[in-house]
Amino acid sequence: MKTFTLNTEYIEMNKLMKLLNLTETGGQAKIAISQGLVSVNGVTELQLRKKLRKGDKVDFDGVEVEIV
Repeated sequence: MKTFTLNTEYIEMNKLMKLLNLTETGGQAKIAISQGLVSVNGVTELQLRKKLRKGDKVDFDGVEVEIV
């Protein structure tokens, strides 16, 4: 499991995916999210700009990231 240290109140899911190189572009992140390929805390998430906060766990393509 990867961890991401959050220095602000939240980060938008599409930005996190691009920042951690889970997708090469923001467009790819948008497609993955809209196709239901990303889950947050075990639940499929379709909101492109879902606000992620400390304690959230994102799972995409076999990679799990915990926001700390």
